[in-house]
Amino acid sequence: MSEPVIRTQGLSKTYGPVQAVAEVDLDVREGDVYGFLGANGSGKTTTVRMLLGLVLATAGTIEVLGRSMPSAASSVLPRLGALVEGPGAYPHLSGRANLVLFDAAARRGGLGRARRRARTNEVLEQVGLDPADSRPVKTYSLGMRQRLGLAAALMRRPPLLVLDEPTNGLDPQGIRDMRELMLGLNRDGTTIFFSSHLLTEVEQMCTRVGVLDRGRLVLQEDLATLRAPTGRFVVRTPDVGPAVSLLDGRVERRTPDGVVVRAEDPAALNAALVQAGVRVSGLTPLSHTLEEIVLAASEQR
Repeated sequence: MSEPVIRTQGLSKTYGPVQAVAEVDLDVREGDVYGFLGANGSGKTTTVRMLLGLVLATAGTIEVLGRSMPSAASSVLPRLGALVEGPGAYPHLSGRANLVLFDAAARRGGLGRARRRARTNEVLEQVGLDPADSRPVKTYSLGMRQRLGLAAALMRRPPLLVLDEPTNGLDPQGIRDMRELMLGLNRDGTTIFFSSHLLTEVEQMCTRVGVLDRGRLVLQEDLATLRAPTGRFVVRTPDVGPAVSLLDGRVERRTPDGVVVRAEDPAALNAALVQAGVRVSGLTPLSHTLEEIVLAASEQR
């Protein structure tokens, strides 16, 4: 099993009488693309801020990259990239100039000017920004600012990225570009933990999912496990009546163009239908969508 890169136990945060986060046990493993799902106001950003030591927990423990947070923040934070609650930048400077200022760690480490310049150009191009663009950041769109914030998070080639709503403000093309960038980083060895309220994006990117509902973690599982076949099949056929008669007791419901059937062997199911003269135009396994899974987990609270 992969090593944990983020682990919390009983993580909680209260603001006066309001409990924003309640006893959250996160388990993010090396190599994960972990989607932290929840509606706006569910406690996602508060949780992310506690992971980074920006907000102190009321109760519970946090480990990031094997170290306790926030006590080990000085050694942990330089090893990760983060984008939380929108990117910060000096509005009168260009994106490139902002990255030069953000990369203080590289300067302290003795990285030469030519290598710093090359790295700055590399990450700007990586997120879809032009290194030669000298316009001040105050003229950037929200999507461009989001890209600049991600560029800053990538400057140190971190093994872990912690991102809060990274596709916020992006148009459909920008969302696709961000998705491809994040998946490419993951293939190259970066573990990614990102919060989102967009089910579609999480379903397309993630290997593991956590669902926060009103401050509580109601679901945490590998996406492949959640999307595993259910033992049910959708049979598409114009002969719905004969199919129902033949499969009496195994039909769970009718669909506009067929039936949903419980079956262990789809080949045997298809053979039985065809031998009985039932025309089969399609036979596909039925799996739950992430939306169905999330709604079910939230309703069980």
